[in-house]
Amino acid sequence: MIEEPVMKTGSKTQPFSRSKSDNAPIPIVAVPETSMARIMLKDTELNRVLGGGLVRGEIILIGGDPGIGKSTLLLQMAISEPITVLYVSGEESEQQIKMRAERIGIQNPHCHLLIETDVAQIIHHAKGMLPDLLIIDSIQTLFYPEIESAPGSVSQVRECTALLLRFAKESNTPVFLIGHITKEGSIAGPKVLEHMVDAVLQFEGDRNHFYRLLRTVKNRFGSTNELGIYEMQGNGLRMVENPSEILITNTDGTLSGTCIATTIEGLRPLQVEVQALVSSAAYGTPQRSSNGFDAKRLNMLLAVLEKRCAFRLATKDVFLNIAGGIKVDDPAVDLAVIMAVLSSNADLPIDRSYTFAAEVGLSGEIRPVNRMETRIMEAEKLGYSHIFVSEYNKGLKQGAYAIELIACKKLEEIVRRVFG
Repeated sequence: MIEEPVMKTGSKTQPFSRSKSDNAPIPIVAVPETSMARIMLKDTELNRVLGGGLVRGEIILIGGDPGIGKSTLLLQMAISEPITVLYVSGEESEQQIKMRAERIGIQNPHCHLLIETDVAQIIHHAKGMLPDLLIIDSIQTLFYPEIESAPGSVSQVRECTALLLRFAKESNTPVFLIGHITKEGSIAGPKVLEHMVDAVLQFEGDRNHFYRLLRTVKNRFGSTNELGIYEMQGNGLRMVENPSEILITNTDGTLSGTCIATTIEGLRPLQVEVQALVSSAAYGTPQRSSNGFDAKRLNMLLAVLEKRCAFRLATKDVFLNIAGGIKVDDPAVDLAVIMAVLSSNADLPIDRSYTFAAEVGLSGEIRPVNRMETRIMEAEKLGYSHIFVSEYNKGLKQGAYAIELIACKKLEEIVRRVFG
């Protein structure tokens, strides 16, 4: 026997009428071509992550650790935009939200607050107000009276999201949902929640550090490789327009084990600093530790150095770190990882005006990477004098850039060029 709730006729909690739709199947070639109307936000980082602005009728889910700044990010956006925003909170009172808004220092009469957890009442107020943007903080606190289960349960989260999704599509109103996460790092609630929404954003960072990363996990209206970077300050989140400045430490150039890599996150080129430490193993088994870089790929690159270049690293501990707390999975960082390891092993510093952008194959060859022109222009803009690339990159002319291109085929050529 399965319990099934019956929708009562004329119920006050019924947010939508269940009348039959007039839709009829049509040929796909008969569908008119229309461009998506986007709302351009003042937050340029959020615009980039969403794929060029906020699409009308889009529903977006933002997840992140407790205290990471999800509510601050959306409240700051709500009180900064000149559009009508309805901010619904089921976790805080009006006074708490007002105090946070005063700390940010922006007053906006177009931002309206609603303290409510009944999704039917929320949709009732939203239909009467018809805001340009609806923000829900958070989806796990909402409940639908027709379902007899506690807020945050699988059935409640699924039904509340379905009702908000239907409201977003019928009223053409974009909706932001803040979602809690589990201890494993996934968004709490049913997995179907991520399938229902149009975009899933992940707000990452360490509460002990200043910088926050906004990543796209899913996006039906844009790329899933975009990255937004914020700096947490006392008066809110500051957009970081040039992330290469925070990802590269300013040193005097006499430290070994550091190397600059030119990588790309989505459409944005970045200069990241790769730090390596190689020391003699104090115990029988050497340690291999990586932070921000795939540990298995690090072991593969160390094996290439051992086999192809005759560097004896099997009895040494190797620690690798990507500065700034960023995680990279671009194959173009391979060459910088190897050069940082060799620099630490030989205790020889690498010239700070050198940058590297190439993949390393298992036979020690230097393989080409995509969008090389964008990487070169970013390195040139930041003042680097030399960039090491693969000779197999097609269409690169030596005199076309102010930066000097050093194209190599084998890893041994770059090692001799850098270390002599």
